[in-house]
Amino acid sequence: MSNRRDTIFALSSGRPPAAIAVVRVSGPGARDAILALAGRVPQPRQAALARLKSRSRDGSGTVPDSAFEPIDDALVLWFPGPLSETGEDTAEFQLHGGVAVVAAVLSELGRVEGLRPAGPGEFTRRAFENGKLDLTRVEGLADLIGAETEAQRRQAFRQLKGLLGDRAERWRKRLTEALALVEASIDFPDEDAVSDTVIQPALAMAKELEREIRDLLAHAHRGERLREGLTVTVAGPVNVGKSSIVNRLAKRSAAIVSPFAGTTRDVIEVHLDLGGFPLTILDTAGMRDTHDPVEEEGVRRARMRAAASDLVLWVSDATRRESLPPPPDLTKPNAPPVWILSNKSDLVEGGRLEDASLRSAGTFNGMKHYRISAQTGASFDDLVGGLADYARCFFSGSAESGLVTRQRHRTALKECAEALNRAYAAGGSVREDIIAEELRLAIRALGRLVGRVDVENVLDVIFRDFCIGK
Repeated sequence: MSNRRDTIFALSSGRPPAAIAVVRVSGPGARDAILALAGRVPQPRQAALARLKSRSRDGSGTVPDSAFEPIDDALVLWFPGPLSETGEDTAEFQLHGGVAVVAAVLSELGRVEGLRPAGPGEFTRRAFENGKLDLTRVEGLADLIGAETEAQRRQAFRQLKGLLGDRAERWRKRLTEALALVEASIDFPDEDAVSDTVIQPALAMAKELEREIRDLLAHAHRGERLREGLTVTVAGPVNVGKSSIVNRLAKRSAAIVSPFAGTTRDVIEVHLDLGGFPLTILDTAGMRDTHDPVEEEGVRRARMRAAASDLVLWVSDATRRESLPPPPDLTKPNAPPVWILSNKSDLVEGGRLEDASLRSAGTFNGMKHYRISAQTGASFDDLVGGLADYARCFFSGSAESGLVTRQRHRTALKECAEALNRAYAAGGSVREDIIAEELRLAIRALGRLVGRVDVENVLDVIFRDFCIGK
């Protein structure tokens, strides 16, 4: 990323104006930065009130007393490395959060020799490179910053505190012990007693770890879905009120509503927080046969997104019998669950619906059913409550399944499990060299998971999404 001899600085709090602004400095020149602005360095890890000054230098490099101009009274903190967040000398200035104050401090820091503005995620990257954070914790920090719901916040915080990284390190330690046993057998090839004593415990450990990892992977999708949000597709024929339902759920005009069929052509996404859980509601094109190539593409995308979602809300028109049943491709085995929403129920005289079994909310052909009206809002509280309960049930037990929150985690763990399986299989022929190599591959996969080996190609991708100053 940069020359590690550089000292970096950045505004680490929100955009001014604000009550307080925090400016951080990290690198070998952090002490010089404090001296340049505050004139004295406080005791380590103790906040000290200091007057920050701008220092205009003459041509000789000296600072005449008359050139000092006050910027602000601020709290200054000094964290000598390696006992700091980044593992190197770090300074922090807590200022009044005015635009001019922040600009003056950043300008003054830029004039200190050896200092330069930080890039996105550069403070966190230095913490990673100095062993203060493993890669799963870095990703947890990114998720914590981006968390929009309470459930996402809890999962990200657990990841930041080592939910996956600590377990991966324990797995690595156990596999290293198993590898040591196998290598001892290789070192003493003529000692059959030694081979029998060490190989079997190593294979047993490999099998146990493989089972543990595969059990985790079997339910790991919940952690990924919680990070990304549960996907709910609103589907149905044309002109049944799908966009009106989406707008009612979003409590804003997120989708265009029109009496003309085929208004919605592309998929519209609306992100919601229901009961602390993230949901992405998809408004899709009305499903019908059409010769319009644009609308035809919209229908194709609607079917594709519905098939890949976690829940489908099939909207029917309570005044039209033919709009009731979902198409067979949405109810086939292994398809996502489908709920029936009988919309426009306020237009049905005497409560007569298109099917006698739909005169009240409950179930229809085994599918959950709601009688609603997007126009009046009737029964929408029940629908929102049902969606919140569905999300809560879907993510139940996510504290354990939340170990895996990214595809990268899943890939590394799968590679580890496969290597362990091959190691165990090689035990039947007592090929110590093959067993040792497979154990090394398993250890290497866990190393990639926490960022110890072979991660240079993913570092830039991870840190480019961080904000500057973090």
